[in-house]
Amino acid sequence: MARNLRSRIADINNHRPKVHIFASEIEESTVAQAQDTAKLPFVYPHVALMPDAHTGLGSSVGTVFGTIGAVIPAAVGVDIGCGMIGVRTQFRAADLEGKELTKLRDAIIRAIPLSPGKYNRWQLEPSADERCRELDALARENDVNLKHSPNWRQQLGSLGGGNHFIELCLDEEDMVWMFLHSGSRGVGNKIARAHIDIAQANMVKWWVPLPNPDLAYFVEGTPEFDSYLRDLHWAQHFAFLNREEMMDRFSRCLAAFMGQAVVEQQRINCHHNYTVKEHHFGRDVWLTRKGAIRADEGALALIPGSMGTASYVVEGKGFAPALNSAPHGAGRRYSRTEARRRFTEADLAARMEGIVYRPGDAWVDEIPDAYKDIDQVMADSKELVEIKHKLRQVLNVKGT
Repeated sequence: MARNLRSRIADINNHRPKVHIFASEIEESTVAQAQDTAKLPFVYPHVALMPDAHTGLGSSVGTVFGTIGAVIPAAVGVDIGCGMIGVRTQFRAADLEGKELTKLRDAIIRAIPLSPGKYNRWQLEPSADERCRELDALARENDVNLKHSPNWRQQLGSLGGGNHFIELCLDEEDMVWMFLHSGSRGVGNKIARAHIDIAQANMVKWWVPLPNPDLAYFVEGTPEFDSYLRDLHWAQHFAFLNREEMMDRFSRCLAAFMGQAVVEQQRINCHHNYTVKEHHFGRDVWLTRKGAIRADEGALALIPGSMGTASYVVEGKGFAPALNSAPHGAGRRYSRTEARRRFTEADLAARMEGIVYRPGDAWVDEIPDAYKDIDQVMADSKELVEIKHKLRQVLNVKGT
């Protein structure tokens, strides 16, 4: 990072204005996006850029801020409730010796629909059916209109593409973990985009000047605000249950592969794209985390790296300047287009040596080199979280 940008970050943080930066590697455009967000009069107490922050739609990924009397739909993003789930099992690395992990990989591919648009095409399993009934009741209770997504039930228990993944990992004690990353799928995307369009139309209708159209907002007390919060809550819960359903299927695959039932020693399920009511610096605010985890003191959460690099189980420290938040992963260094220009399928194969994965050109833009150094991200997070476990992959399954 250029010296002048480092100087700007130091100046911003030393004078404690409405932007606080925790990243040692960050783009000028990311800082500019945070400053645009901080200009909005209802932002309180400030904008915090996490160690993995990088430029995104409207607000940068890795942005945390509070608002009073308003919410910004695009600041949450289109993958509402995206997050992580991890399960520590009773198995150890020695239990995997001599076993063909490609068979487990293939079983996972059969059990969990992968890639955008890939949904369940069979009768829902009992666990999925029960979760869909819960979501259906929540939608009726809160008047959530799901007519735009008639197949939302078939989406429950599906992974999606991009940086979503399923992994089998080992921790520093060689204990086996199941680990996966996903969100609210197509139904959450449609909910988000519908409300972003309404917010932007309202800004035009009422001649509200904004630094960026993607900072369009809803004002508390209006029907549009209430409707968005109801739909947001539903999509967040869908994302939470989607991860639970996939983890249960993953567990059944692992049990069949190992020849015995999985005994869960710990399960952690956490969002990193959402808005929730919290109390910060003496005020109740709508706290938005876009690409950030909640890191209250003692709270357990998960921070994944990229495919082929370490991931972390962490405990929050409740660091107030970071708004009790921490990074959600490594954060992209190169766009997908730039990653494909720089790297090849052979580069990816070399980086994934020793890890069972789905080889092919489809995942070149997910090569670890396209992401920031996860260990540097964690070093930048030392005030925010305590590392409880460091995980290394032995198996990775991704959608395209």
